Order: sequence, then structure tokens, then C-alpha cells
Amino acid sequence: MTDPNLAGVQARIAHAARLANRKPEAITLVAVSKTHAADAIAPLLDAGQRHFGENRVQEAAAKWPALRGRYDGVRLHLVGQLQSNKAEDAVALFDVIHSVDRPSLVTALARAMERTGRRPDCFVQVDIGEEPQKGGCAISDLPALLASARDLPIVGLMCVPPASVESAPYFALLARIARDHGLAGLSMGMSDDFETAVTIGATHVRVGSALFGARGQGDAA
Repeated sequence: MTDPNLAGVQARIAHAARLANRKPEAITLVAVSKTHAADAIAPLLDAGQRHFGENRVQEAAAKWPALRGRYDGVRLHLVGQLQSNKAEDAVALFDVIHSVDRPSLVTALARAMERTGRRPDCFVQVDIGEEPQKGGCAISDLPALLASARDLPIVGLMCVPPASVESAPYFALLARIARDHGLAGLSMGMSDDFETAVTIGATHVRVGSALFGARGQGDAA
């Protein structure tokens, strides 16, 4: 079974990858399903999509256990901000956490991983546009945060560039910072700019409205 929106996004990722002499399979498409109910998610699952992103632990916990019972191989990505007191719940539910951004969360996640025995991959979110309201670690604070996170499975960096401006310079900056720190993963690019992100080296793109149609309330993907 095919889904036209999913097929279209996959084709656009593949085209952008080829332009950059990259293999399309090197890019993970994370379908941002936040605010969408299970019946809106099922068509993508039926079409073979297995990576999904959620913003809130509570919302994900309410809908994904049942879906995971119906579909094998699902990997859940937490793409929103995470409160330290929800760290253990997040570690228990998610396979990838994209929003590690402060020392207190690093400590909470390390403790949660020790208690649960689960070790989801982690991206450090960087405040690439110097917009504190979005969350993310300041670029100048990144070396210290990475040093404090040595006990976490840090696989790369994540960013959300400023809205309504060209995102390419911000993606290029994140890619350079990641290289400087020996990190291969780059979680960057959403519905409006994922093709640009792919050409600059994104390993994970977080796409919501291009897959699910009109954005739900609070959807920024």
C-alpha cells in the first residue's frame, strides 16, 4: 500500500541526496506525528514508514503503545523539549531523543538510562539562531555540555533555524560544528526546508505537514 504524500517526500529526499552525491538511504525520514491521531498515522505505517516524531511524552504514551502492538519495527523520536522530571518516561518510550540541551537534563537522562537499562540515541539541540525561546544549547556552551554527556549515547546535533529566513547557512554551521566535535548525526530540516538540509548533510529530517497535510494546533514541523 502506498501513501502519496509519503511517496512524494521520499522522492524529494532521494532527488536532493543525488544532487549532493549522497545515498538516499543515508537519510532517515522522521514523520512528525505530533497532534495527529492514530487513524491519521496508520496510512503511513501501512505504507512502510517506521520512524515517527512526537513532541510530548504524555501524548506519545497515549497513542503509540497500541500502534506498536499492530506494527513491528517502529522507532519513536522525541523531537520536542523534554522536562528533566519526564526523563525516565522518555527513556522508557522513545528510541531517539533529539532535544538534549542542558546539564540538568543530561544528568536526568543518565540516571534514567541506568535505572531502565535502555539507552536511546541522543542528539544535542543547538540554539543555532540564538533564539533562547526555542530551547537548545548555546554554541559557546556546547563543548562543556558534550563533555558532561560522555555517559550518554550522543550521536549528533539537532537544530531548528529561525523562521522565515534562509536556513542553509544555519544548517552549514551546524554541520561544521558537528564535524569539529567528531559527530556524524545531523537532525535538521522540516517540511519547508528538508531538501536543503539533505544537500548539506542531514542524516535525519523531521517532516510533519508535508506528510500529514494542514498543520495541527502547535505543529511546527
